[in-house]
Amino acid sequence: MSHLGKTYDDKERFICVYPAYINSKKTVAEGRRISKEKAVENPTYAEIRDVLHAAGMNVVVENKMYPREWNRDLQFRGRVRVQLRSADGKPCLESLASRKAVFKYAAEMIPKLKSRFQRAGGAEQGAGPGEGGKKGKRKKK
Repeated sequence: MSHLGKTYDDKERFICVYPAYINSKKTVAEGRRISKEKAVENPTYAEIRDVLHAAGMNVVVENKMYPREWNRDLQFRGRVRVQLRSADGKPCLESLASRKAVFKYAAEMIPKLKSRFQRAGGAEQGAGPGEGGKKGKRKKK
């Protein structure tokens, strides 16, 4: 019991939020913690940090990997620790008093980030004509 003798404002008592918890591309076995309908596609630790920090929560980022994540790319790295309760044991934010509430809030707000709009717009412009693979390269008879 490592939490014995530690107050709620100690960083070790903050809850952990891995991007896999709110990733709609993951299955429950792969670590998703909320329903697929409420989850968001491929969130990053930076997006989770930005959303929760903007909500007024105390957030700490750690360079850790989710144990169930098989892909070791930098894109999937990162863990966000969030303070749920103040030192006296009361929730820091009444609307985000539980782990699930934090997960759902982050998944709801990430699609509204400006970085998401820029990324979606850039992806559409990149796939222009003539970049479709082997469609026109058939063997001549």
